[in-house]
Amino acid sequence: MAHYKRILLKLSGEALLGKKAFGIDVKVLEEIVDQVKILQAEGIEVGIVIGGGNIFRGSESKELHIDRTTADYMGMLATVINALALQNALLKKGIDARVMSSLSLMQVAEPYILAKALAHFEKGRIVIFAGGTGLPFFTTDTTAALRAIEIKADAIFKATKVDAIYSADPAKTSNAHKYTSISYTEFLVKNLKAIDSTAVSLCREFKMPIVLFNVKTKGNLVRAVLKGGVGTYIKEG
Repeated sequence: MAHYKRILLKLSGEALLGKKAFGIDVKVLEEIVDQVKILQAEGIEVGIVIGGGNIFRGSESKELHIDRTTADYMGMLATVINALALQNALLKKGIDARVMSSLSLMQVAEPYILAKALAHFEKGRIVIFAGGTGLPFFTTDTTAALRAIEIKADAIFKATKVDAIYSADPAKTSNAHKYTSISYTEFLVKNLKAIDSTAVSLCREFKMPIVLFNVKTKGNLVRAVLKGGVGTYIKEG
């Protein structure tokens, strides 16, 4: 039986791209849903924070001459689109799921209320947290840290397109060191970029472990949660 009772899966928008340049790759979405179903069958409660980079990235705002605040809200709306797509895919597999948004979008999502989220977990539902923090200037990594702490998750699993955290970009630096584990403090001191530093600082304060892994490798989410030894483990030193 898995060590974890409740986890927070941080799923980037880019993870949903697959081989596409924009939008959602249905095969990638279904693979994630199939793995979530396995975890649920193991008795693990799953909360999901989803990004929106496959639809809109804040870095595009300069090119479009959009101010940062507006761009961040656009990004938050993109996360809601992804959350609804994920919810639909889960429901089609017979998995009850709810979307809770930090932005007020009553027609498509419940407002984020901690007590209601916990009630959903008690009823065996997957909870998808959309809309980021509801405020500009905060990343969805930070949202994941906040939600994981609030729901008292056992760990954050950050799904990315890289297999681990490295001392430098392995595509540009041949001797980049691969970390199988690293402390919060070392991560912050070395100014590593795989996860937002604000999120890591929050996790350090509340001793929330983070596991970063490559979601593109088939079955990696299940392996990371049930077996371990996948990606990089960030924890107290």
